[in-house]
Parts: sequence; C-alpha cells; structure tokens
Amino acid sequence: MAAMPGMEVVSVLGENGQLSEEQRNGPAGHGMQVRDGLYSHARCMLESLLNRSMRIRMTDGRTLVGLFLCTDRDCNVILGSAQEYLKPTGSPVPAEPRVLGLAMIPGHHIVSIEAEADGVANPPYT
Repeated sequence: MAAMPGMEVVSVLGENGQLSEEQRNGPAGHGMQVRDGLYSHARCMLESLLNRSMRIRMTDGRTLVGLFLCTDRDCNVILGSAQEYLKPTGSPVPAEPRVLGLAMIPGHHIVSIEAEADGVANPPYT
C-alpha cells in the first residue's frame, strides 16, 4: 500500500507479515515474556501515535483525517478535529471536506490507517 504525501503506513508486523521473534518473546527471548513484550511494544507504538494526524479509509469509501486520540481492544478509533472526505465520483474537482469534530470509527469499518510522518510537527489536541 502506498502512503500519501506527508503520511506513512504504520505497522507492527515485520516484512513477512509476521511478528518478529523479539515481539513474540520479549527482548530477553524468554517465552514467559510473550505477553509483556508484545503488549509493551504495541503500547509504545500506540503512545508514539497519540496526537498525530491520521488518515483512515473506511469500507464505504469515505476517508477521515484527524488527530489520533485513543483506541480500544475492539480497534475502534477516536479522531479529534476530524474531517470527512467522500469517495471521488469522477469529477475532476475534489469535494470539500465535511468537518466532523470528534469522531469514533468502528474498528470493523477500517480498511487502512496512515499516520503523519515524524518530520511534520503537530500541536497537541487540547
């Protein structure tokens, strides 16, 4: 999947689509650390994405862009200052975004998520 300009595709999976040995077993390589190692890595990844701009594509063709505020175990995502972009209809002129504000996206409707590249600064959501 190609990222849009200024955005990067974020994944916790390796190049082969699988978790790395360190992610499965934790940094020390002990089997008992599977849960702690994987969860601490995932938690660090999610914390690094907080207050960053995200572009989320949904199953119905809509795209939402906003600041990542939180998620839950069902993969629902909350975006702040969200804007909705409708699927292009063949018109050469892009449609104006619809301002949503705070938006909750159900996890089962998410097709892809792109996060803003690290080099672009973003003020924290307050």
